[in-house]
Amino acid sequence: MRLLLIRTAALCAALFVSAPAWADTVPPQIDRLGLDAMVAAIENRDYRRIEGIMVERGGEILFADYYRRSGPESRIDARSAGKSITALALGMAIDDGAIAGVDLPLLSFFADREPIAHDGPEKRAITLHDALSMSSALDCNDWTMASPGNEERMYDTRDWTRFALDIPGDTEYRRHEESGQGRFSYCTAGVFLLGRVVERAVGEPFEDYVQRRLFDPLDIDDPEWRRAPEGAVQTGGQLSLRVRDFTALGRLVLDGGMHDGTQLISRYWVHGLFRPHVRATPDQSYGYLWWFANFQAPDAERDYSALMMSGNGGNKVALFPELDAVVTILATNYNDRDMHDLTADLIDTHILPALLADCEARPPCTASPAIAP
Repeated sequence: MRLLLIRTAALCAALFVSAPAWADTVPPQIDRLGLDAMVAAIENRDYRRIEGIMVERGGEILFADYYRRSGPESRIDARSAGKSITALALGMAIDDGAIAGVDLPLLSFFADREPIAHDGPEKRAITLHDALSMSSALDCNDWTMASPGNEERMYDTRDWTRFALDIPGDTEYRRHEESGQGRFSYCTAGVFLLGRVVERAVGEPFEDYVQRRLFDPLDIDDPEWRRAPEGAVQTGGQLSLRVRDFTALGRLVLDGGMHDGTQLISRYWVHGLFRPHVRATPDQSYGYLWWFANFQAPDAERDYSALMMSGNGGNKVALFPELDAVVTILATNYNDRDMHDLTADLIDTHILPALLADCEARPPCTASPAIAP
């Protein structure tokens, strides 16, 4: 069953390989959910720049469609959704024995880059866990331009690693007395450092390690990475993959890190991804570079929780454990204020009701057994 996702997507690509530029009038490649109203709304530009959508349940593709000039082979920059892949890479490095655990000090991996500006106890106490959960003591917040660690400041430098290491500490930083958890502060520079930690620990470039350990087994080829001026790939996001590639990554996580009988990522690490660590917004929590959000279909009695890869533009890879389903929406509504609202509305109004109806028509529809308690 797990091979069906890749085989079906490959067949679709073959059928349309000779087609010219994609147009909104092309019918969905696959629609077993009856999402005509959604397709019409997207073609009407109600959701503006949607590039591709794929919905699968239990490894079976139920919907696949592409819009504007995108097609099955188009690689879309999902921006910060790529951060979630950095969490998978760090987990694999721990599995491989290259990193002892998430409680290690972040700066201990960069002894060759000392001295470090604004050094002190608070910065030395920053752990891999802190960077993974966006809760480190760095004065770094991408949601305000005034922050000295804002990612736009990093992009203006020639040495991103040096910039990230030299970010000042937050003088008002405090850890919760009981949990020891710091406050949430979204910091791309910290995730860039995590990528450098992985490649220093495993002894090969981050992109080569991820390709060998993760992408090759999932048939993900020719990823388009953005690179820092010093040559390292941007592990804080801006990775372009196909819709089916992101779907395959979501399915891997829902299957507890197992793919075709091989444990690519330990079940222990994957279970940890499903554990929120800090409240990020009034309605969303954050784990290890993965988001938690709730979705609710119109007139539904309750909502459904999802673990998500999420990025600028409204990009979402939403995993619904209760439905054993993966919803991938790639969009280029970059920097639009309502970009995430548009994607959430696609799920709430169209996709989730269709999935629930499919569950009733073709039971069972239960929690993914790989990650269920």
